[in-house]
Amino acid sequence: MAETATDRLRIIMGVEGLARLQRATVMVFGVGGVGSNCIEALARGGIGRLVIVDKDVVAPSNINRQAIAFTSTVGQRKVDAMAAMIADINPDCTVIARDAFVLPDNLESLLDDCLSVCDGHIDYIVDAIDTVATKLALAELAPARGIPLISSMGAANKLHPECLRIADIHDTVRDPLSRVIRKECRRRGIRHLRVLYSCEEPPARAQASDPAGTRPELGTASFMPPIMGQMIAGEVIRRISGVGCERIRPDGTRIG
Repeated sequence: MAETATDRLRIIMGVEGLARLQRATVMVFGVGGVGSNCIEALARGGIGRLVIVDKDVVAPSNINRQAIAFTSTVGQRKVDAMAAMIADINPDCTVIARDAFVLPDNLESLLDDCLSVCDGHIDYIVDAIDTVATKLALAELAPARGIPLISSMGAANKLHPECLRIADIHDTVRDPLSRVIRKECRRRGIRHLRVLYSCEEPPARAQASDPAGTRPELGTASFMPPIMGQMIAGEVIRRISGVGCERIRPDGTRIG
């Protein structure tokens, strides 16, 4: 029998688990460092339909961390570069691309537009956008529509992947972006939001201001956003397939 791209997936996911992935639709807001690597892993993981939304173009500074960023793709629209990569990885995956800014004011209409071309159903949403206001708007909208959501917190100035955690926003610690989101969630009555965050204490040099008293530009390591994107993809794949959803103790043993 000829080898296929899903052979190893079928072994670990099972026939039914793989079928669930192939029937699933995942929407990813943001095709940057976290988002592009997440989308790549979802495509390799057998997701049948991907909805990708981003207005940006590939820039030279993206090359250190984004799956779609090469010298050959600089200047291309991110959704176009991402769609081409998905097609090369998984030709059976349907791609719906929207070259659009994601703002609180247009978030609902964007979601409605994409739902209309997805038979009214999206299995999971990934938030890989940067702006706090839009993250919060999505944290309100997704549960109101009954769509599971996972939101990426910040990768800037982080260097230790072993500090990454998937948790409820109200259980996060030591992460500046999570702190802001957590406070606003309380204010808005958002009781639950599943996030990927880092509990790493930012290095002192990253917290210091420059001599003029302004905050320095944030740096990003080449490996942190890709690892975060892969971890989010893993969470989505486990939840959709129903395989590997049990909790794991720190020593690696399963609970229950």
